[in-house]
Amino acid sequence: MRRIQATTLAALGSAALLAGAYGFQYIGGLAPCHLCWLQRYPHMAAVAVGVLALALRQGIVARLLPWAGALAALTTAGYGAYHTGVERHWWLGPTTCTAGDISKLSASDLLAQIQAAPVVQCDQVAWAMGGLSMASWNMFASLALAALWIYAATRKA
Repeated sequence: MRRIQATTLAALGSAALLAGAYGFQYIGGLAPCHLCWLQRYPHMAAVAVGVLALALRQGIVARLLPWAGALAALTTAGYGAYHTGVERHWWLGPTTCTAGDISKLSASDLLAQIQAAPVVQCDQVAWAMGGLSMASWNMFASLALAALWIYAATRKA
């Protein structure tokens, strides 16, 4: 497989993961949390990198772009790993999207925190398959895409 084909597959992989995420959101009614959104942005970047690499096809920039795609895929895999840990309560997530300690809050402070809190919490699994959440599946798929991007980066056009 040549660089062009591998780049196309990697970019389409990110596009498919984005389509799945938006499908779960708009068709399945599963609103994304803050960490879910953070996992989408690197996929958007990877798709853009893929389109640019396919438009250029030749030259130093075209040869370097798959490395940018690999970085985007590894970034979203990192977010997926972090989000998985938050969901499994291995570590705390951002205070903006998880429930924190409320024992020292007054009733008015608690009410203010509840009213300001987002609807979807990052530490709650909205959907899982095979014991893995969407964040976990994104992590594994993104690692595979990173490998494909790296493969593309080491091949001729």
